[in-house]
Amino acid sequence: MCTSMALRWAPDRVLDGRSAVAGVVGATMIVAGSLGAQVPIPLWRGAAPGALGTSEEDTPSVTAYLPAPGHATGTGVVIFPGGGYVHLSMEKEGADVARWLNGIGAAAFVVRYRLGPRYQYPAMLEDAQRAMRVVRARAGVWRVDPHRIGVIGFSAGGHMASTAGTHFDDGNAASADSIDRQSSRPDFMILVYPVITMGLQFAHRGSRDNLLGENPSPALVRTMSNETQVTPNTPPTFLVASTNDTVVPVENTLMFFQALHAAGVSVEMHIYESGPHGFGLGHDHPALATWTGLCANWLRGHGWLAGVSPSR
Repeated sequence: MCTSMALRWAPDRVLDGRSAVAGVVGATMIVAGSLGAQVPIPLWRGAAPGALGTSEEDTPSVTAYLPAPGHATGTGVVIFPGGGYVHLSMEKEGADVARWLNGIGAAAFVVRYRLGPRYQYPAMLEDAQRAMRVVRARAGVWRVDPHRIGVIGFSAGGHMASTAGTHFDDGNAASADSIDRQSSRPDFMILVYPVITMGLQFAHRGSRDNLLGENPSPALVRTMSNETQVTPNTPPTFLVASTNDTVVPVENTLMFFQALHAAGVSVEMHIYESGPHGFGLGHDHPALATWTGLCANWLRGHGWLAGVSPSR
């Protein structure tokens, strides 16, 4: 088993690219072994846009898990745990997933994003985009290739991940914030039993209500139904779901596959005959556990697990 590491950043400093290295090699960095505590990094140096307070629930953050030196491939994956936009499965769909990714040579970044009913759209979209920008801006320090940063999401976290992959921009080149100058587009997506649509027929109603409120406009429902937002520039995608998921209908995954395929986007999908919602890495379900190997093969096939981390 490889050893993972975590970095702690001084929250009042902007550290990105090569210029960040010297500043981090000192009091601002703590390297912890796999038994050490990972330290969350706030996505914004001050309050997040629209923040309603200063507690943990008001402060979206990212926690870095890095593979052992020599084992790293230079690929990074931003992780969005699920929880219906009302809580977060930070261990099963966060830290456990990060450790799996470290094991195949990918750096991992677990996002704690804002939740309903305290927050609603657009706070979650802002958190998803900012998380991508933060990881890309600090890629040099984390020894990640800024052109090989993808997302993985589970359930409502799958909606977050697919939102990042369908609602992105190139960054604001004129911004004084070096992080906001970064693109928010993921280079690939991995979506596991994802929430995709906000249309009532197949939506996960709890996720819809927590994200959009009980009476969203038809325009907002369409905007956040990510199967309607796919373009040829949507990133390559790996999809996993089970046919008899009683929480998030499998139609969410099928609709997204069809939209990607119609747009000419590279996509691979695995639909299991049987499996409960929330199976995570599948540790308790041997048949479902095969998805991680299939996913690793898909990543290798695209070249995202080849090579070593870039030197800086």
